[in-house]
Amino acid sequence: MSHRYLHSLLAAVAIIAMVCVPANADPLPGEVLKFQQLPLNNGLPPGNPNTYANYPGHDEWSTARSTLPPANFDFAGTFMADDFADKFSTPVVHVRWWGSYENNINQGLAQRFLISFESDLPNDPLIGASRPDQPLLNQIVKEGPLAPGSGTFTEKLVNPAVNEHLWEYNAELALPFQQKPDTVYWLKIVALNDPNVDNGAFNWGWHNRDWGTPNPLASTAPNVAPGEGIIGSVINPNGTSDPVWHFQDDAVSGLVFVNANATGVQIQQTGYKPENYIAIAGAPPIDGPPGIENFSKDLAFELYTVPEPATVLLFGAGAAGLGLAAWKRRRPRLSA
Repeated sequence: MSHRYLHSLLAAVAIIAMVCVPANADPLPGEVLKFQQLPLNNGLPPGNPNTYANYPGHDEWSTARSTLPPANFDFAGTFMADDFADKFSTPVVHVRWWGSYENNINQGLAQRFLISFESDLPNDPLIGASRPDQPLLNQIVKEGPLAPGSGTFTEKLVNPAVNEHLWEYNAELALPFQQKPDTVYWLKIVALNDPNVDNGAFNWGWHNRDWGTPNPLASTAPNVAPGEGIIGSVINPNGTSDPVWHFQDDAVSGLVFVNANATGVQIQQTGYKPENYIAIAGAPPIDGPPGIENFSKDLAFELYTVPEPATVLLFGAGAAGLGLAAWKRRRPRLSA
C-alpha cells in the first residue's frame, strides 16, 4: 500500500467519523448521515442547548388504524410527510425520527410503521404549495433488533418531560431507497395501529424540527429551490432575534389508506394540508415565541446511507460547508 493511498484512506475514515456523529449505536457501523433535521426538545440533545431551551415542540398525528370489519384497505387514518433533497446518489438504508403518543403515554406502543418515499408535486393549486405525489417505495417496518436490511425498528424514550415524553426511532429498511442526487422527495412515516394486537388503540405523532439548527447536508443545487435557508426571524423572551431555518416547503398532513398483502404495500392519500408551527398567546411556549406560528414547519428526521468509496469525500464537504444564503419561499409567510 502506497503512502499516498494510505493518506487518502485515513482522510476518508476521518471524514466519515466527523459526518456520522453517532449519539448511540443505532445507525449500524458504516452507515453515514446524509440528511438531518433535529427535533425541538427543550434544549436537550439532539437539539439547541441554549436559546431554544424552553420550547418542547409538538407532534402532528400520523397514525392509521386497522379497519374492522375489513374494508377496501387494511389501515386508515392521518399522515404527516416532509420533503427532503440531498447531494448524494447513495441509497437511504436507515431512517431515524422522533415522536410521541397522545396523552403523554410513558410506554412504547407502536409495533409497526409505514415508511414511504414519494415523488414531489412542486405546486398543487388546490393547497397553494407542494405536496407528496406518487409513492416510489413503500414498506412496513416492525419492532425488533436492527441488522442490515432487517426491516425492523427500535424505540427508546429520550426525554421523559412532564408535558411530552419524546421517543426516538431507528429503522433499518428491508429495501433501500435508491434516490437521485439533488432531487426533491417526500418521506411519509405513519404508525400502523391494530388495537387487537397492540393492547388497544393509540395515536402517535411525528415531532417537529428544531428551527434554530440548520441542515448543512441539504441539497444546494439550483433546481432545488428554495432549498435550505432562513425564512425569517422571531424575537425570544430574552430580546434576541433568532433566525428560523427551513427546508423547501411545508410539511404536509392528510388522509392515508394502506393495503399490505402478498404483492407489497400500496397506499392511497388525499386531503393535503400544509402545516405551521404553533404558538398560543398566554400559554406556555410550544414551538417558539409569538410569531413562530407564521412559519411553515419541518419534521424531525435523519437519513443514513452506506456510501461508495468515491463519494466519501463529498459527504465530508457537504457536512463542512454551510454557505447558505437567505431565500424566498414558494408560498409566502409573514415574518415576526
